[in-house]
Amino acid sequence: MADHIPEPTADGGLPGPAVPGELRASHADREAVVERLRDAAADGRIDLAELDERLERALTAKTHGELDRLTADLPTVAPPAPVKPLVLRGGMHGVRKNGRWRVPAHITAFGGLGGVKLDFTHAECPWQVVEVEANGEMAGVVLIVPVGWAVETDEMNPGLGGVRDKTVSDRTPGAPLLRLTGNGGTGGVVVRHQNRWERRRQSRSTRAAG
Repeated sequence: MADHIPEPTADGGLPGPAVPGELRASHADREAVVERLRDAAADGRIDLAELDERLERALTAKTHGELDRLTADLPTVAPPAPVKPLVLRGGMHGVRKNGRWRVPAHITAFGGLGGVKLDFTHAECPWQVVEVEANGEMAGVVLIVPVGWAVETDEMNPGLGGVRDKTVSDRTPGAPLLRLTGNGGTGGVVVRHQNRWERRRQSRSTRAAG
């Protein structure tokens, strides 16, 4: 069935602005509700059968009003606390950011002569979209993301080193999107998942901590 197109008013003019509940929902709006419903199920506020029903309705909702009804009986979620933008400079010896850390909404990385490696695998990310300016310079920038996260590199300038996105394309509903800008420089910019060696090292570290 085709989407409803508002008809002109009786006097031939355009209809007035839609009331808030009638505004069309975006993919990001639907995904935010999906994430909130999953959190509510994890907290025991709704059972799995109701979760499945609400998720189906959320993914097919056309307006904000339809989405609002799915979360009307859930507690209001406070917005994420602000996190200062992160700036990483590879310099002479390189910089790594990994382990458990809180992701800000804006990140800038300069590869310098030593390179930058930014690992999001175990990071806490409260944002639907993270803006990353990656400048490969001489040594390059490497971004490691969890499976299920989405990556956009269309606005990157490849430079001499290029921009390589080695991630799988399937995005988990509600997972963050990394939107990359910047320049590949000489060293290039690479986005990938953990490799076998990194997964093995992480497994050893987890066993040792336990």
